[in-house]
Amino acid sequence: MHPFYVARLANSLDHVTNGRLALNVVTSTRRADAANYGFDELMEHAARYDRMEEFIDVCKALWRSVKSDAFVWDRATGRVADPAKVAPIDHVGKYFSVRGPLNTVPSPQIEPVLIQAGGSPRGIKACAHFADISFGASKSLKAQVQHRRDLDAALIAAGRRPKDLKIFWETNLIVGKTEYEAKAQREQMLTMIPREAAGAFISHQAGYDFSKLPDRFSLLELNETIARTQASPVGFVHLLAQRLGENTTLTREEFFEHGMREATQYDHTIAGTAAQVADHLEEVFEATGSHGGFMVAFSQSTPGDLLNIVNLLVPELQRRGRFKTAYEGRTLRENLGLG
Repeated sequence: MHPFYVARLANSLDHVTNGRLALNVVTSTRRADAANYGFDELMEHAARYDRMEEFIDVCKALWRSVKSDAFVWDRATGRVADPAKVAPIDHVGKYFSVRGPLNTVPSPQIEPVLIQAGGSPRGIKACAHFADISFGASKSLKAQVQHRRDLDAALIAAGRRPKDLKIFWETNLIVGKTEYEAKAQREQMLTMIPREAAGAFISHQAGYDFSKLPDRFSLLELNETIARTQASPVGFVHLLAQRLGENTTLTREEFFEHGMREATQYDHTIAGTAAQVADHLEEVFEATGSHGGFMVAFSQSTPGDLLNIVNLLVPELQRRGRFKTAYEGRTLRENLGLG
């Protein structure tokens, strides 16, 4: 889409939701997405982030091209707005040319909450450039701590403070009344989908067709092949190589076994009682700077898993002083503690 259209749409939706809008900004790694938006191939990885930054710079300029007090609506004089408080942005860049201004009334938040999930060095730099919140991938605690350090360094380099940006860690949860109940449900995840479906899913997510894999290969070779296609350099194969070692050699069967665990999120799912899950969340929260929170990823069964989070986990977190008991702000930005 074009940034002017997105800026206007987001502005309108922020009005409709009374200031509750967030915008997740994504540079897709999927060829299917590129084909649907007029591209023959994926744009080069770094160029995708260059375009993203310019896109959001245009949107932010448009959202602020009309001052919040510009409209006077004076019927006696017929004056709608103060011309001194409405101005074009006259943007001419590598990817977009936009004159502006935005032709709508400023919305409750002025800008929607901006979220970005880049995990590569270039993605982290883009996140530091404009985001209010970073979506952090589900990975080891050591890797999460390093991600927060890398993001803090990028924020400082961009002239921002580390506290200007929160990380919400992607988290899969199964909360049971007993540990046995929760872990038994987690084991069922490995039987939820056929092997072929798991292969199709991880191929779609990576932007690379894993059905073409040889009988035996190293994770280093596979990761280099994926990177040459401009797909994500920090996806499933990259994380698998971090865990097993990049020089590890796998058979197709072994790879798709790991793929099944990835597609179902088995390896990333925390299962236990409300107290056990709360202990885990507190550990991650404190180790990564006590600044941000968690994004509960898709549940394995709906609405059961979500109801257990609401009815069992939330009260436990509230007892520990880790979860709100009321929303004090008017907008999403205020309730998330963002400037």
